[in-house]
Amino acid sequence: MTGETGWERHNEAVERLTTSYAAIPEGAPVRLAKRTTNLFRARAASGAPGLDVSGLGGVIEVDAAAGTADVQGMCTYEDLVDVTLTYGMIPYVVPQLRTITLGGAVTGMGIEATSFRNGMPHESVLEMDILTGAGEIVTTRPGDDLFDTFPNSYGSLGYATRLKIKLEKVPGHVALRHVRFDDLGLLAKTIAQITETRTYEGERVDGLDGVAFEPGEYYLTLATWTESATQTPSDYTGQQIYYRSIQQLAQENGGVDLLTMYDYLWRWDTDWFWCSGAFGAQNKYLRRVWPRRLRRSDVYMKLVGLDRRFGIADKLDARAGRLLRERVIQDIEVPVENLPAFLEWFDAEIGMRPVWLCPLVSHGTSTGGKWPTYPLEAGRTYVNVGFWGTVHVGPSAVNAPKNRAIETRVHELGGHKSLYSEAFYDKDVFDALYDGDNLAAVKARYDPGNRLTDLYSKAVKRL
Repeated sequence: MTGETGWERHNEAVERLTTSYAAIPEGAPVRLAKRTTNLFRARAASGAPGLDVSGLGGVIEVDAAAGTADVQGMCTYEDLVDVTLTYGMIPYVVPQLRTITLGGAVTGMGIEATSFRNGMPHESVLEMDILTGAGEIVTTRPGDDLFDTFPNSYGSLGYATRLKIKLEKVPGHVALRHVRFDDLGLLAKTIAQITETRTYEGERVDGLDGVAFEPGEYYLTLATWTESATQTPSDYTGQQIYYRSIQQLAQENGGVDLLTMYDYLWRWDTDWFWCSGAFGAQNKYLRRVWPRRLRRSDVYMKLVGLDRRFGIADKLDARAGRLLRERVIQDIEVPVENLPAFLEWFDAEIGMRPVWLCPLVSHGTSTGGKWPTYPLEAGRTYVNVGFWGTVHVGPSAVNAPKNRAIETRVHELGGHKSLYSEAFYDKDVFDALYDGDNLAAVKARYDPGNRLTDLYSKAVKRL
């Protein structure tokens, strides 16, 4: 979808969207009618019709000279990258999973290895059209109250129908270097130095993330964009598994690897980081017969949905006499200097491995302040720690003791927690952490009829 036809089709899709909004009965919840999700919190069922988002999943136009793209809100990053790479460009931040939508990343959570220099997806947005709770399409730009409060609002302020974003020119390949650290203090210091200088041992660093496999075994992966293909690029969409290569290559050849730009962007999606192992996709015999096209995050997400629906894992645990599981699926951010304290506590209290490490620096709002609902201190280096799995805790699992402890520890260390998964805050604490007063004021301005579910009800009450 490009050029004039792209704009015409976009306008037709927006008209269908607003018409579907008008058809929703007064007092009924307003929600998207979408087939996929990357959220890990269940929601209460609703019999009301959803918003018609058909036709809002493409790229409207790319302006290669300006380095920008106009993109529809329901466009997945997979489809977005398929278009922008034909121009030798990518979005400033491409989240790890193919079916994350641009609108979802901006109103929710998105992060990747370029976040140490490019911040979060919402920080490279130049303009947005948002369907508000009043049923109006509002065009908003940096500095506007709706624009600045939109990140981390998860649909409580409206839904983005169009976003104009900045693009970055990239070559065809990515050279990787996996560097091992045994000491947490040195790991944190090195992250801070790379973030400040964007180099390591004199080499430019374009992408930076890492994995903590075990206490005392930590790796940073340094990515450098390159046109030079000094070796045959690796392929982790087949029998080889990307996260295992980090340890293997660090031991065998100094951690050096090469990927195409396309495969680098989706290196984590094929095995959902390492979580595909829960479904047998990493078993070498099963992997041989598991079709490549079905080795991707949205397929695993559907399998998780089946487990939730039928309680498969809980039934197997009960049959085997294992303790009841608590799902611990979270992404949190702590200041880099507090990363050692968090990981040491996490090892002792949660004991889940591996975990993902992704440094980031927020550039703040256009006026230099914090994003009101995504309250990271502008210019400060944080490290996102991602952990996704279950912990056997017994009958207390229903009270989420591990998740509640994580929430407490993160905020003791000056950190922040994303809201794509389960949250357990009291209302007063939630409002203090996510600037509830500002959120309520902006919502009242653009959703005077209170048609959209508020953020606390979405994130904590799961309404």
